Amino acid sequence: MERSHIKQEINITEPLMARINELISHYPADKKKSALLPVLHEVQDAHDNWLSIELQNKVAEILEILPIEVYEVVTFYTMFNQRPIGKYMFEFCQTAACCQNGVEDLMDYTCSKLGVGIGEPTADGLFEVRGVECLGACGYAPMMQLGDFYQEHLTKEKVDQLIADCKDGKITLHDK
Repeated sequence: MERSHIKQEINITEPLMARINELISHYPADKKKSALLPVLHEVQDAHDNWLSIELQNKVAEILEILPIEVYEVVTFYTMFNQRPIGKYMFEFCQTAACCQNGVEDLMDYTCSKLGVGIGEPTADGLFEVRGVECLGACGYAPMMQLGDFYQEHLTKEKVDQLIADCKDGKITLHDK
C-alpha cells in the first residue's frame, strides 16, 4: 500500500492516551516497544483507520523508539493502512484454497459492481477491495474479512447482499 501525502489531524485524546498507557503497562518499563502492535491498532482506530507518517512518528515518540521501528511494522502488516481507505474494506483471501474456489472471479465481480480496481476506494469512500494473504479459514473458502469478521462460502449473491447491507448501515465492523 502506498504512503499518503494527505495531511491527517493527529488527535491523541486523553482517553486514547490512557488506553495507550494501559497497554504499555502490560510490559516491563524498559520494553515499551513491546506494546507497538496494540498501540498501533488503537491509534489507527482513533484516526479514521489509517496512519500517516506524522502519526507514526507520534507513536514512536510515545513509545520512545525510533520512527523507523514503527515504519517497519506498519509497512509489513496489511492490517495497518498508510492512506485513507474505504469504510468497508473487503479483504479477500488470495491463497490456494480460496483461489481454487473462485475468489479471483469474486474479486473481479466485486470490483466491477463497485466500479473500482483492487486497492482503490470508491468515490464516496464507502468501499475498497483488497487481496490479502491467508486468513486461516481454508475450510470456508472462498472467504474474506470485513472489519473484524469473516464472511465465508462467498458467492456473487452473498457479495451483492454484503454490499447492500453495508450501504444500509447493517454491517458491524468491529467487535468492540
